Amino acid sequence: MYKKAIFILLVLVINACNLKNTVQAAEEDDFEVHRLVIQMNKGDEHLQSEVITNIVNISKYFGVDNVEIELVAYGKGIYFLTKESPFRARIESLMMQDVVFTACEDTINTLKRTKGLELNLIDGVETVPNGIPHIMLLQEKGYTYFSP
Repeated sequence: MYKKAIFILLVLVINACNLKNTVQAAEEDDFEVHRLVIQMNKGDEHLQSEVITNIVNISKYFGVDNVEIELVAYGKGIYFLTKESPFRARIESLMMQDVVFTACEDTINTLKRTKGLELNLIDGVETVPNGIPHIMLLQEKGYTYFSP
C-alpha cells in the first residue's frame, strides 16, 4: 500500500510539472517580437515625417516591447539623421524607446570627399560600412523590409 501511494504521488508531481511546462511554452509562443527595417534614402521632409509617424503607430500597435525597428539612412536620406534635421527631437525621442537609427558610412565618406561636407550626426546614431548590405543582413535575420 505504501509503494502504491508513493507511486501515485510521483505520477501527480510529474503531471503537475508537465502542465506547468506546457503553460509556460504556450505563453512564450504568444509573445512574438516583430522586426522592421526601414530604408531612408530620400530627402523629402513630408515623407520623412510620415515615416516617423509610421514608427510611432507601429510601436503603439504591437507595443514598444514587442517590436524592434531600425531605420537605415543613406544617399539623400542621410541628412535625416543630422543634428540639423527638423526631426531631431522626434528621432531622439524614438531612440529612448529603443528605435535604432543607422547611418551609412559610405554615404558620409562620399559627401566628405566629393563635397567637403562634415555631417554632424545626432548623438546615438549608429553607423555601418554600407547601408544597403546592412538592410540585406537584417532581412536575412527575419526583419520585414519597408521602403517609403
